[in-house]
Amino acid sequence: MVNHRYLGNSGLKVSEITYGNWVTHGSQVDDSAAIATVHAAQDAGITTFDTADTYANTAAEAVLGKAIAGQRRASLEIFTKVYFPTGPGGPNDTGLSRKHIFESIDGSLSRLGTDYVDLYQAHRFDYETPLEETMQAFADVVRAGKALYIGVSEWTAEQLRAGHALATDLGFQLISNQPQYSMLWRVIEGKVVPTSEELGISQIVWSPMAQGVLSGKYLPGQPVPEGSRATDEKSGANFIKGFLRDEVLEAVQRLKPVADAAGLTMPQLAIAWVLQNPNVAAALVGASRPEQLADTVKASGVTLDADTLAAIDQALSGVVFDDPSHTDGVSPKTRLV
Repeated sequence: MVNHRYLGNSGLKVSEITYGNWVTHGSQVDDSAAIATVHAAQDAGITTFDTADTYANTAAEAVLGKAIAGQRRASLEIFTKVYFPTGPGGPNDTGLSRKHIFESIDGSLSRLGTDYVDLYQAHRFDYETPLEETMQAFADVVRAGKALYIGVSEWTAEQLRAGHALATDLGFQLISNQPQYSMLWRVIEGKVVPTSEELGISQIVWSPMAQGVLSGKYLPGQPVPEGSRATDEKSGANFIKGFLRDEVLEAVQRLKPVADAAGLTMPQLAIAWVLQNPNVAAALVGASRPEQLADTVKASGVTLDADTLAAIDQALSGVVFDDPSHTDGVSPKTRLV
């Protein structure tokens, strides 16, 4: 079964392996398969589910709502997000304005079939809306009982500090950040993690397998596998391109004996690695078939010894992305419409 960890400086516990439905629900797989996968996740001990209004232009939230319909709400932790365009893409259908946040939370709750979400997250930083307006809107969402806690995604250390200060002044908790993090993508370690540790903010990390590259299925000098994420232009293809260089793929193949020595599969090694970071509360995983989760959840509770961690670093030497400045450019400087 999956272990649980506290999320930030709060009393909320989440499953350290959290199910995310970014590129699957409402897009890659039909609803019946998606619902079956959610139920398989629950059977494996996952209680925490992460989605966003923008995923499949609101369809992913609706599928998750169907999957959890009729279940005991208090036994689940449901997360969603706001920022990216939804609906027809009008001038106020995006961003973190008070108008968009209030309309978005009501839409998300309706699609999810719940009165509240456990965590409501700013999907990116909005440079065009005063931060005071955004955080006041989140405070009011919390006071209305529509969200229990507030989090963010891909904010810089400076943005986290400013947001946390306003949240404290307004009387609510900013408890999480959702960045990309994996053996190959370590850009949060230099600034974001130390700041988060100071402020009592946890990381909920996405792409712990580097868009599937750390599974080892992408081979140097070979075409990408048919039907893989690298071939899906509607979802992950754009994100995976930076990892598909031969020198990266060759380094990943050097992880196979490390995983074997640890008694783990490659995906298990990748997920266990991010969970070794004490500032990481949860690793987000997705699945298009229920059986994929049976392997993934075995990474929960795994402790990697110092020799294994050193072997991982040696195998990936020279191909790791660790420049903290990469975080600065994640949030668009202007809203997407």
